[in-house]
Amino acid sequence: MAVASMRRRAGGRRSRLPWTGWVVLVVTSVIALFPMYWLFVNALTPITSNPPLTPILWPAWSLDNFRRLLDGNVYYVNWMLNSLVIALAITVWHVIFDSMAGYAFAKRRFPGREVLFWLMLSTLMIPIHVTVIPLFIVTNRLGLIDNILAVILPGTANAFGIFLMRQYIQTLPSELEEAARIDGASELQVFWNVILPLARPALGALAIFTFVRHWNDFLWPLIALTRPQNYTLTVGVANLQGEFATDYGVIFAGAALAALPMIAFFFVFQRQFLEGVRMGAVKG
Repeated sequence: MAVASMRRRAGGRRSRLPWTGWVVLVVTSVIALFPMYWLFVNALTPITSNPPLTPILWPAWSLDNFRRLLDGNVYYVNWMLNSLVIALAITVWHVIFDSMAGYAFAKRRFPGREVLFWLMLSTLMIPIHVTVIPLFIVTNRLGLIDNILAVILPGTANAFGIFLMRQYIQTLPSELEEAARIDGASELQVFWNVILPLARPALGALAIFTFVRHWNDFLWPLIALTRPQNYTLTVGVANLQGEFATDYGVIFAGAALAALPMIAFFFVFQRQFLEGVRMGAVKG
């Protein structure tokens, strides 16, 4: 009991963070969160022309910017729904395909596995701008231009997601799979009932990365979608800027509403994300 008590006290001492560490964390958090805070402050403050040069630190608690945004832009709800459908659909397909491919590269043995994995990983070095022209040609020939499928289908799998899942699944004990196969489980049952439950932290992290990336995606939706009602939020908010005059209050309001789903999505999956980071640090 004495040994256990000493270990608990030692663990408590190790877990304490010195006051300097807390200061660093607080200052870093304030710096990181201030742009988001400033965005919402400006969105809640009536602004019609250029925003003031000095940052507004306290909102006026007015919904005037949001009212003018929704009254003057009939497609804003369409943009929100388009972005939500695109980001959620791509996230679901990423979780399915990336985890399946990661499992195959991590646990299955087949000829050319390492070569295929490194070839797949090498595609991360190709800039996305290089693939825009061939992607547009293929999408145009399929007749998908100005259709949200033109944005969803190219994003159903990603080399980074496959790499992330492969690295995590490699750390899972193979004895569990063998035990499931001895009990008569098929390969799909092993993947669904053994691998996926153990890989939830990595799946949560992958879902957050994928959702945020495609919610904020701008270049390809700008090229693939042409009619205003089919725009995503990023493209639509960018088009709120006028040629001769810009209502910055409306832009702040649109950007603030666009940030809310990302914040909500992170809070929903934050437990899996933080657990994945923690477990990765312990295993590493």
